Amino acid sequence: MAEYDAVIVGSGVNSLACGALLAKAGWKVCVLERNDWLGGAIHTAELTKPGYHHDVFSAWHPLWVGGAAHAQLGDDLAARGLEYLNTELPTATAFPDGSAAFLLRNAEGNAGELGPEWPGVLERFFPNADLAFGLLGTELWSASGLALAAKAYRRLGRSGVAAFTGELLQSSRDWLRQTFASENAHGVLAPWVLHTGLGPDAASSGFMTQVIAVAVQEGGMPIPRGGGAKLADALVRFIRDHGGVCETGKDVERVVVRNGRAVGVRLAGGETVEAGRAVIANVTPTQLYERLLEGPAPDGARRFRYGRAEMQIHFALSEPARWDGDERLNGTAIVHVTPGLDGVSRAVNEAERGLIPEEATIVVGQPLTMDPSRAPDGRGLLWIQLQELPSRYGWNDDERERYADRIQARLARHIPNLESSIVERVALGPHDLERMNVNLLHGDPYGGALTLDQNFLWRPFPGSSGHTTPVERLWHIGASTWPGPGLGAGSGTLVAQKLLAPPLARRLRRFLP
Repeated sequence: MAEYDAVIVGSGVNSLACGALLAKAGWKVCVLERNDWLGGAIHTAELTKPGYHHDVFSAWHPLWVGGAAHAQLGDDLAARGLEYLNTELPTATAFPDGSAAFLLRNAEGNAGELGPEWPGVLERFFPNADLAFGLLGTELWSASGLALAAKAYRRLGRSGVAAFTGELLQSSRDWLRQTFASENAHGVLAPWVLHTGLGPDAASSGFMTQVIAVAVQEGGMPIPRGGGAKLADALVRFIRDHGGVCETGKDVERVVVRNGRAVGVRLAGGETVEAGRAVIANVTPTQLYERLLEGPAPDGARRFRYGRAEMQIHFALSEPARWDGDERLNGTAIVHVTPGLDGVSRAVNEAERGLIPEEATIVVGQPLTMDPSRAPDGRGLLWIQLQELPSRYGWNDDERERYADRIQARLARHIPNLESSIVERVALGPHDLERMNVNLLHGDPYGGALTLDQNFLWRPFPGSSGHTTPVERLWHIGASTWPGPGLGAGSGTLVAQKLLAPPLARRLRRFLP
């Protein structure tokens, strides 16, 4: 008999959530991670100076707190030390003229910030919110996907489903222009499509803009006390408490296949770890089909495309950042610095043509607004994300630092005390991100481009069927699979649900007399 029921390759949030759900159901789980930390893109470290705890990659957890995995595991993780903090000022945009606009935690306040159209947005969205959020939490190639489609048809009828689908494919630019008269509303909401791997002119970006806007109003911008890694730590502790194993420094080089069935993995050192029920790979299609599996890769995997690159800048400051203009910016969790909708669109277009954007969208994260424990008393800390960079640019350390200088100079026009208070700055370019995590190929943080042919039913590529693979008992999860990137652990949860579902005969028996 195999030592483990399931072996999971990689330790990102989808892996740990899947492992925890399986472990809770009595499976013996083994999670193998090639890096020296568990959590994948969830990693907290004293990257600059001692006492400054930076979230090195991802940082904000609204998708996790609002997701199905948290609903099932939240109490168990809280018992293992995970505590979430939240804010009434989740996000804002600072414009070049010194003005600012905000997305708040209440509908009345947002009507004042975004315009009188906002209540109508909510009135149209909420009656079908279960369909919108259900779409993002359902295995589309499954009976559950068909059931969701049938539910939509019964409620909306044929013409209603057609209209809903059309709205689903609308771009953010079109939806924003048709919905809001205020340019400030456009400028607050448009940058959020970058966090889904899209741009404001991409198909389905309008749908994602609506979902995120409503989710932020309803759920805020929660973070774990002490750093994002506290989520990974609690999940790992839960798996271990249930007899599972989570190990670092274990580089999986091959999935072991016998008679068309995955039976384990082989490590780079030659050791084999057997799996009695499932091997679950949290990797890109490139890693899965060109490294972990022998034989020719499927056509879709060979043609799989990666998206724009990302860069991060981490600042340790001698004092808190003091924004010019609206004082509420000093207490806001995430501030986007951009000219607005056209500015985001232009920067995305430049990056996709292989150019460095003239005026990129700067994502300024301020975790100390909720969690002062992440820096010494009286100090400051900023988390900067830049999501509009060309992936195939020939990034190196010199290019990275020159670009970081440009971003710092722009940011200093909004934060007058920034440059005088810098204790240390650490920038991570696309080449650094790929070196630190093999799934961040070319510095793409979203597991591959989310163009329509690599999204929804066609993620990771046309011809793939949900999270199954051509190899029996081998499952594919992670940002490259539906429902795509983010810390919601959607794909890991969906695969755990499939593995834990009773056999078909047992399910049918429930309907017999």
